[in-house]
Amino acid sequence: MSATKDGARILNAGEGLQESLVSAVDLSKELQKLMLKIEGSFITEEGRADDCTALKESDLFREYVVRTQALKVVNLGSLERMEKIAFFLNIYNSLTIHGLAMCEGGLPNSVLEIKNFWRRTSYNIGSFTFSLDDIEHGILRGNRPHPSGGKPLFGEGDLRLQFIVSEVDPRIHFALVCGAKSCPAIRVFSAENLEQGLEAAAKSFCSQEVCVDNDRVILSRIFLWYKTDFGSSDIECLRWIAQHLAKEEQEKLQRLLEAIDRDSAINISYSEYNWNLNG
Repeated sequence: MSATKDGARILNAGEGLQESLVSAVDLSKELQKLMLKIEGSFITEEGRADDCTALKESDLFREYVVRTQALKVVNLGSLERMEKIAFFLNIYNSLTIHGLAMCEGGLPNSVLEIKNFWRRTSYNIGSFTFSLDDIEHGILRGNRPHPSGGKPLFGEGDLRLQFIVSEVDPRIHFALVCGAKSCPAIRVFSAENLEQGLEAAAKSFCSQEVCVDNDRVILSRIFLWYKTDFGSSDIECLRWIAQHLAKEEQEKLQRLLEAIDRDSAINISYSEYNWNLNG
């Protein structure tokens, strides 16, 4: 692990065994599966790692760290759109757990307790460095600004611009695992299962995080933070959500949307996001 001038913690830095030819998506799936085994062996249902030393000294974790070296030689330019999305979803989720495992002093109660976790936690991939923020906002969100404001992550002339996903698929928000309890479950993606996996993730998330109650709709804060990814207005966002609800909730929301067309109003509120570590 090393740090750059901008403070990035590169978790696959240093010398290590590298391969001359490696499939980017296959490697990302392998890393994701290894990380799921690590999580199952060392992370409790409450999201705690009771023995971080044992985790980091385990054969599984050592194997995972060695395999991350191969990320340095993947050819990102060869990836088609679906392959690119699958690759970066898998890598984001694996990097999140890797970064949490490397916390000094063990896992905190909340990912928010780790200073600049998403900005600093990084891998060298190909000839470039990608942080969690770079992957989410730079690549998968088409270089849109961070919800907290500011400008796009990749400035003019940044060579990583060639890899961005230009047409944002908002379902990625239900496949990215940030380490918090309110995040969705981890999946392993490939180009072949991506559409099915994203649709299942969206429907699962909406069924748990969207509540239609009379004239009020209660949403996850993901729909607030990333509102522009789901539409240009609250109404467009709700129409997008309606497509991913079970029949009963969908019909209730559609009735509310029809009422809006008759000049009625919908009261939208957002539930608190649970940032405690996921288990």
